Amino acid sequence: METIFITQLIASLYGLFAVIFGALGAHKLKKIWSAEQIQSFETGVKYQMYHAIVLLVLSYNFGFTNSLECYIVYCFALGTFLFSFSIYGLCYSGAKGKKWKFLGPVTPIGGLILVLGWALLLYSFIKGLI
Repeated sequence: METIFITQLIASLYGLFAVIFGALGAHKLKKIWSAEQIQSFETGVKYQMYHAIVLLVLSYNFGFTNSLECYIVYCFALGTFLFSFSIYGLCYSGAKGKKWKFLGPVTPIGGLILVLGWALLLYSFIKGLI
């Protein structure tokens, strides 16, 4: 499959699930989770939606003719998955009374990969100047 199609597929799935999870958090989970858990959950949803939009925009603007463009998309896709879904897992497991501690380090790793994606995107814009 083409990188453009895969990027659009991932962006669409991330956007779809961000809306579903956002609605779930706003209507169902708010009644049973603590304010701190809801706030963390909403952070995961926001970052997921932000990066779904970024991936969609990049899929229409990148030609994927060089490895840098692919690495940027990989960083955003993987970083979003690790960051947001580890938050969801931590919130869910915490609400059930058995916090999955192994997910604790996954969230910042996902965040670092997102930062790398943004740094690579910046580099792609300025590489001709340096």
